[in-house]
Amino acid sequence: MIWREHRVLLIVLAVLLVANAIFFFTYRVQYEARLKALYARLQQSEDGLQRARNKRLQAEQAVASYRKVQTDLQMLYNSSWATEPERLTRLYAEIKRLAAASGIVMPKTFSFARTEDKEMQKTGGIGTVTVTISFTAQGTYQQLRRLINRLELSNQFVILDAINLGSGSSPDNLTLNVRLKTLFREPARSTMMVSKEM
Repeated sequence: MIWREHRVLLIVLAVLLVANAIFFFTYRVQYEARLKALYARLQQSEDGLQRARNKRLQAEQAVASYRKVQTDLQMLYNSSWATEPERLTRLYAEIKRLAAASGIVMPKTFSFARTEDKEMQKTGGIGTVTVTISFTAQGTYQQLRRLINRLELSNQFVILDAINLGSGSSPDNLTLNVRLKTLFREPARSTMMVSKEM
């Protein structure tokens, strides 16, 4: 009986309930679609972020590799291809050390020949100087062979340019004429000018 007395109110409530149900279901479907779209955007953003991180890591590795190469080249340039005054004494000491390690008495005389890079001097760049070092050593075949092997394996930048083997003073001894070549970088032009003026 209550429904007869309050029929209008119940009809209004029923209409509101149906309207709310329709609104709820349509809103839920739209909300789910928006939620899926947001998840898709989130996934795209995360994928883009991961690609950006990978690119950054590759760039950092490339920069680290470049810096390592730059450091290695600088070390090569400063130590292996140092200027003649900086490295010639070390090279001479290294040859003496290798001869002593091979059991050979170090020769008393060395001859040096110097050849400058004329093309680089004309263009004003920093060139190289080729120095040829010649010496004669005497010893047994095994000792001379060890000397040659140690010269080839040396950390110094040397090239065995020529080797001549001859008989020595005794039947067991041989004479070895060695000609080594090495490169030195020229000092900077301003340094060269100052030293020439002095």
